[in-house]
Amino acid sequence: MRLRRDSRAGTTMVESAVVYPLVLLLLMGLCIGGLGIFRTFQMSYLARKAARYAAVHGKDYARDTGNRAATPQDIYNAAIAANAVALDLTKLTYSVTYNATNEAGTGTVQNGKVVAVGNTVTVTVQYRWLPEAFLGARTVGSTSVMTMSY
Repeated sequence: MRLRRDSRAGTTMVESAVVYPLVLLLLMGLCIGGLGIFRTFQMSYLARKAARYAAVHGKDYARDTGNRAATPQDIYNAAIAANAVALDLTKLTYSVTYNATNEAGTGTVQNGKVVAVGNTVTVTVQYRWLPEAFLGARTVGSTSVMTMSY
């Protein structure tokens, strides 16, 4: 009794040649997409940390502690550069702006009532990210606004 053999000897190799590159492309896309999401979350984290640092180290902080108020360079050194994990700092840009002053708050009179107006600080952080698959550089960034609170 003879075993019957199929004449499909090379089908596994042909199917593998079609399927494996697609699976590899899908896995690489997932990894690069995950790194992009990580960079986006990292920019949000850096913007929040810098805005928080700026919000509590303003003119009121300087007046109460005898230290000087934080400058944008101080904010960068203490909050952004110190927390930038696995980033090329030469590709990182930031800006710090105050809506009025960097004091905790002011009062205005509106309709005979004193209304507290909170001054805010806005920190924008951007990073020029070159994905690992060389798909072209992308700018990833975030902005955080906080009320001056010291």
